[in-house]
Amino acid sequence: GSQKRSNSTPETPRPKRAPPSRSPYGLFSPGSFSPSVTPSQKYSSRGGRGEVVASFGAVQGPAWSGRGGCAVRLFGCPEENLTRPYKFMFQKALDVREVLAGRVEELGEVLRRHHGLDGFASAALPAQEPVTVLGQIGCDGNGKLNAQSVLLVGDREHSGGAEVPLDLSELPEYSLFPGQVVALEGTNSTCRRLVVSKLYEVR
Repeated sequence: GSQKRSNSTPETPRPKRAPPSRSPYGLFSPGSFSPSVTPSQKYSSRGGRGEVVASFGAVQGPAWSGRGGCAVRLFGCPEENLTRPYKFMFQKALDVREVLAGRVEELGEVLRRHHGLDGFASAALPAQEPVTVLGQIGCDGNGKLNAQSVLLVGDREHSGGAEVPLDLSELPEYSLFPGQVVALEGTNSTCRRLVVSKLYEVR
């Protein structure tokens, strides 16, 4: 027979139907595999706040040891290893710039040797004849990189970090991404746009 549906109002809400005791979902719930797990504590009442889990350059030195005679040794050049306490992601902007500028110079030397280039010119000076410049690929806005928004951030040694828009219409093909270190050959007669005729990259 038909059952009478009970009315539900804010004053007298309808009771929620209790899940059946033999639900198939209950067999594969986390509680079925670990029924003795204690509930997690609230964030405000957590323990171990401010506790140092791992550190480098402590007073006792980097001589670590473990069970079974396991020990840790530092490999590489001594000047490349950390010799004092170091906070990750606490670098100064000037230090980051120095590292990036050094990396551009290193990759530029690799490009010069790989392609047999004589040297690099400044991307900020006008050039009627084709010159070879070094720098990083950048974007002139916050949008996606496309053929109209590509610019070259010149290296610090030759170009002083000057930014020059690039005209890539004379290249038959190219594949660029922001931050890529490249050597370009082209003309910059107006000092406002570098017309690229050749792209040097290490493959």
